[in-house]
Amino acid sequence: MTTQFPIATETTPMVLKFAPVIRMTDDQLFDFCQLNKDLRIERQANGEIIIMTPTGSETEERNFDLIGQLWLWTKQDGTGVGFGSSGGFTLPSGAVRSPDAAWIKKVDWEAIPPEKRKKFAPICPEFVVELRSETDALKILKTKMEEYIENGTRLGWLIDRIDRKVYVYSSNNVIKELSNPATLNGDDVLPGFILDLSRIW
Repeated sequence: MTTQFPIATETTPMVLKFAPVIRMTDDQLFDFCQLNKDLRIERQANGEIIIMTPTGSETEERNFDLIGQLWLWTKQDGTGVGFGSSGGFTLPSGAVRSPDAAWIKKVDWEAIPPEKRKKFAPICPEFVVELRSETDALKILKTKMEEYIENGTRLGWLIDRIDRKVYVYSSNNVIKELSNPATLNGDDVLPGFILDLSRIW
């Protein structure tokens, strides 16, 4: 059965502007996010605070299935740790991002001091997934994926449910565009992980 989507109405994330210019510290940003838990908040590398609309229920249900598949493989593999869409990471550029799903090698995760893991851990995930919702601008998501790769991500999947396409980003700077694939392969980053897209579409 094919899911029919209405024409997507893309929205641009809100950018908070301060006068005079205020650059939140990592701790201040974390506290700000805790005070506004109903919002999806990220920080650009230049310090701008981005406020995004909450994800629709259907997209979140699909993301839950995606995370479940990644969780099962992560537990069986045992070499890394996985994260859902609420986890934030401070990238080397200074940006703070919350991918819809992520994975980090256990040895790299455990090298981070425990007190820093409690907030937005200073690490770029080795693997990330962004799942496009009806209101997400594809151009913005593509820019975000490029940012992940520039900061150290080895494999990234941008899953576009609207156009039924997947953009595969890798550390060799080659971007593959797949049309309506049935599965995705974790290659040498997540060896043996096969994502079944039948419930994601």
